[in-house]
Amino acid sequence: MYASTRPWDLIFAHLFSRGTTHTYIPVHLSMIGGMNIKILELEKNKARLIIAGEGHTFMNTLTEEILTDPGVDVARYLIKFQFSDPELLVTTKGDRDPLAAIKDACTRLSGYCTELLGKIPEK
Repeated sequence: MYASTRPWDLIFAHLFSRGTTHTYIPVHLSMIGGMNIKILELEKNKARLIIAGEGHTFMNTLTEEILTDPGVDVARYLIKFQFSDPELLVTTKGDRDPLAAIKDACTRLSGYCTELLGKIPEK
């Protein structure tokens, strides 16, 4: 099992350990802590997934961070209805794996949060 406790690390460790191919894969991953991801489509340069329970705050932050990657062509999300789960679409250029781009963005966001928490003085 993977040693990290960060939800995104666990998700992608599980996904990559499955040896997924780059084709349409309807996969539903349930994670410790309640984070659910459903992969709707996975190709060489395109990934579409649903991140259950997330809203505009997280999805805006995630898509903006994904777009800082020079290997990413498109990163956008859609929440069809007020209470529906967001669908994330990421397309990449060249040989850049879209899932790796998402994972890298999540790792950077986690690092920013860790850095910020380290700057908060303890009582």
